[in-house]
Amino acid sequence: MPTFPRRRKPGTPPKGPRFSRLKKRFAPRTQARAAGERSRGIYLLPNAFTTAALFCGFYAIVMAMNQRFDQACWAVFIAMILDGLDGRIARLTNTQSEFGAQYDSLADMVSFGAAPALVMYEWSLNGLGKVGWVAAFIYCACAALRLARFNTNIEVVDKRFFQGLPSPAAAALVIGFIMMMIDPDISVIPRKVEWVSWCITVFAGLTMVSNVPFYSFKDINFRKSVPFIAVFLIALVLALLAIDPPKVLWPIFVIYGLSGYAVYVWQRAKGKRVSIIPLDDADDDLHR
Repeated sequence: MPTFPRRRKPGTPPKGPRFSRLKKRFAPRTQARAAGERSRGIYLLPNAFTTAALFCGFYAIVMAMNQRFDQACWAVFIAMILDGLDGRIARLTNTQSEFGAQYDSLADMVSFGAAPALVMYEWSLNGLGKVGWVAAFIYCACAALRLARFNTNIEVVDKRFFQGLPSPAAAALVIGFIMMMIDPDISVIPRKVEWVSWCITVFAGLTMVSNVPFYSFKDINFRKSVPFIAVFLIALVLALLAIDPPKVLWPIFVIYGLSGYAVYVWQRAKGKRVSIIPLDDADDDLHR
């Protein structure tokens, strides 16, 4: 049976193509993704790694309360590995989101802010009374301030450097010292090194909120060829870690924790302004 087009009333605009309303509705979202903006959705895979890191931080606090400091320390180090994986997985699977970024910061606050401070306090600082818990609070507060500053300055800082010591490295500086001291070959009584613990905790906390630049390793391209010596050094570090992880990990993070100050002093000695945030009135900065 033949069909005839329906008549339109005079003055009625012609209908657009089918699904035009849906295209108009989802067009801003598609354009935002094309422009590289973060989605507001919640993705399972990267947030699962963030949740696992959060669990490790909470587990470290519980183990410290039960005086099982070896498990507490390893839980923080596992949280460091998971924290490094969630962001890379989100970028590889194109599942970055604003929710994931905020959730990651909150998990970092527990795993690398509250957990190291409480583990150190339970292990050594509680013998100093008020001075001990003040040091633990300084570290915890500086971790919160560092994470808040990182979120607000993420678009303006140089990606090759961190502004202040990153919170995972600060946690490794604190936790690594405990791991080395509780090693059976050393077996130091916590009361004998409580002031050393106090200095390390305060140093790690204040360095997080400093303006000292620390290399971020984000500009390393794993697709490029490297010299043979680089592969040899990687194999050497892995072999040393396999021999005695506590005695190897802590010196590595101590060197990294001091490297930023070495760069700062070197740049100041050369008369250059040390800043990883671009300044309009600066003639020269860290990378010139």
